[in-house]
Amino acid sequence: LFRAAAPPVLVAVPGGHKKRKRAEEGEKVSEDQSSSVIQEPPVKAKKARKKERSEAEKKLSERENALEQADEEEDQKLFLNKAKQKKKASQAISKSAVNSATGATAKQQKRKWVADETADRRTVFVGNLPVTCTVQVLTSLFKKYGQIESIRFRSLIPAEDTVSKKVAAIKHKVHPNAKCVNAYVVFKEECGAQKALKENGTEIASGFHIRVDTASKTSSHDNKRSVFLGNLSYDIHDDAVREHFNDCGDIVGVRVVRDKRTGLGKGFGYVLFENTDAVHLALKLNNSVLMGRKIRVQRVVDKRKAQKSPHQSRAPKDRVDKKKKEKSCSNDSFVGEKATPLKKSIKPKRLKTIPRSKVGKNK
Repeated sequence: LFRAAAPPVLVAVPGGHKKRKRAEEGEKVSEDQSSSVIQEPPVKAKKARKKERSEAEKKLSERENALEQADEEEDQKLFLNKAKQKKKASQAISKSAVNSATGATAKQQKRKWVADETADRRTVFVGNLPVTCTVQVLTSLFKKYGQIESIRFRSLIPAEDTVSKKVAAIKHKVHPNAKCVNAYVVFKEECGAQKALKENGTEIASGFHIRVDTASKTSSHDNKRSVFLGNLSYDIHDDAVREHFNDCGDIVGVRVVRDKRTGLGKGFGYVLFENTDAVHLALKLNNSVLMGRKIRVQRVVDKRKAQKSPHQSRAPKDRVDKKKKEKSCSNDSFVGEKATPLKKSIKPKRLKTIPRSKVGKNK
């Protein structure tokens, strides 16, 4: 126990182990290098694949973009079509509303027109009334033919420009130069208006023979029984014309065309007789003197026939003029005749001569 401790024994480690480690490390490095050398070609392939993938991805992205654009365009087209359909629907609705409104207005106009026609058939025009005529006078004259609905005076000339015709008719403020007035008498039934026509030509006052006619436009004026008067005096009255043509025959009515504002005549008028024989006698009074003027008496011609007649009459006139021209150009007269041009002498064509050499060959 009391001996000294034995010194430690050192064991030498063989150096081959370190060499092995170094060799292993060298082998690992060589393996890494070899692996790096071996792994180099797959990196290039990956790059190529990446390039190919990038190109494919680009194509796919382009296709996707194109598809998206096409979808957007289709959506826009659908939106526009819907907007157009909405506009068409709104226009159709507005048109239908307008048509309905126009249809309603047309119906109203038809109703008014029918009402106006029925009212015109029940209305009687009374002309050449004296200025002093009143509603009571007309009612007493026409009440025996039926119940009267209304009476209104027309062609009134107020005494002052500031006064309207209606006020002048109510207050009887008529121009002093005006001597005749017209009126409309409306009956409740049409038969009353037809019976009232019997009063045509009756003398309602001294020098005033009234003219009674239906107010409807269907009543046509007979041109065969009427005469046109021209160059009449502006201050002429209907009775003066009646007295002038009274010897020709029975007169149905006299109409002197007057100005609405002043009431003065325009210088022409018409006379309607009962028979056509009176027209022949009235035409003999052409250039006769009436109130210091030579009046012009002519037949009344339809405007439609007058428009057609000049086109039809032109053809025979042209033919007559041609015949006159042909007669004027006689054989004896030299003036106006055309000289016949000389005919050119036509020379016969020469026949082509064939040389003998060619003739022998042809044979």
